[in-house]
Amino acid sequence: MSLITPIAPLAGGYFSGKTLVQLAEALRSRRVSALELTERALADIAIANPLLNAFTYVAVKQARHSAVEADRLLAEGNDLGILHGIPIGIKDNIMTAGMPTTMGSAHFRDWIPERDASCVAALKRAGGVIIAKTTTHEFAYGPTGDCSLQGATHNPWDRSKMTGGSSCGSAAAVAAGILPVALGTDTGGSVRIPAALTGVVGFKPSYGDLSTEGVFPLSRSLDHVGIITGNPADAAAVYAVLVPVAERQCRVDLAGLNLRWVPPESFGSQDPQIVAAVKTWLHMACGRELPAAEEVAGWSTEVHQILGQIQKSEAYEIHAERVASHPELFQPEVLQRLRASREVRGWEYVRALERREMLSRRLVQVFETCDLLLMPTVAIRTPNLYDRTFYLDGQACEVRDTLLSLTSIWNLLGLPAVSIPCGLLEGLPLGCQLIAARGQDRMLMEAAQQLLAAGG
Repeated sequence: MSLITPIAPLAGGYFSGKTLVQLAEALRSRRVSALELTERALADIAIANPLLNAFTYVAVKQARHSAVEADRLLAEGNDLGILHGIPIGIKDNIMTAGMPTTMGSAHFRDWIPERDASCVAALKRAGGVIIAKTTTHEFAYGPTGDCSLQGATHNPWDRSKMTGGSSCGSAAAVAAGILPVALGTDTGGSVRIPAALTGVVGFKPSYGDLSTEGVFPLSRSLDHVGIITGNPADAAAVYAVLVPVAERQCRVDLAGLNLRWVPPESFGSQDPQIVAAVKTWLHMACGRELPAAEEVAGWSTEVHQILGQIQKSEAYEIHAERVASHPELFQPEVLQRLRASREVRGWEYVRALERREMLSRRLVQVFETCDLLLMPTVAIRTPNLYDRTFYLDGQACEVRDTLLSLTSIWNLLGLPAVSIPCGLLEGLPLGCQLIAARGQDRMLMEAAQQLLAAGG
């Protein structure tokens, strides 16, 4: 499967198969204008959104105004860079001035922020055209993408399937070719999970690299802003805009990197066919069998316990007053999770923070002899919309826990991680996850580009 040749049934949007470099060249050679790109995106939204429900608000007037301004600046010789004139979607829990930002919840049904989140402001300074808000699982508290004030987002590959979440709308919009770039957030896998299930790239940088100022929090010490694009080079380019110190390119030789496979077996339920397919693809792309990072797999039980105590405690702190005063405004599933979250005791939270620090020091030692860890992004077949359990070898498994099982550890430890598409199984995409040491984001993205090129 070629990354920049989407083959999803609903991947018929104008931006399917187009890279940011190609779009930038077309803009600067006057073969297309920023306004024309915006009109293309608006037309595709009008056609596809009734089928996908990827957007909660389309900023028609603001987007056209921004596009006209982008064209004027280019005509005057003021080139703001790779994102100049490019239509971009913003997840509905990221503040966007003058646009409804609902967090997917009735609590904020009519709220319109007066200022932009830091990441949105940076995109605007770079000439990006903010065209729409994308659907989120309510308060970003869920990996399925089908529990929101605005309803479920449908997978462009099969509309009866989940996109994954919580950045469901951003992933669906890019996978369908409606937009070339969208921002999401990732607290336990919310950028990488939908990227894997829709066949696009989802990049979660190192913790703190992208400011979360102006992003509605879920779990303050786990929240990351993430980037969803059609290919790793585009994600790296957006990252360089948002984190200017990262602009300098990083050249690596994939063949010379020390790569290790993280056996997913101990992390929870998994489909052996998916694990085998990802492993086979990696063997082909790398040209060698990868040694196993058994010590990382051995931490799975401890990791999930620590993560649960931290996330639950921090999430409940944010929503305690809303749960007490207006529980009826929550989606029932999210309310149930929040009420369960209040059971974490203070000493358990403090102890979990200490244990996280110990685990982080252990992982530093792993990366002293390893450049990248690799594993599946999601190790089960794409669930049907609204499914909450599935059966594997006759045993009932939880959809939510299984979707998060291979991604959340890297939020806990703040490491950069990216999901890239690595083929299909029974007509639906598979995702391969790459993880690097903290601060090695540029190396990670360069390796992702090379790996994807080698894997075809």
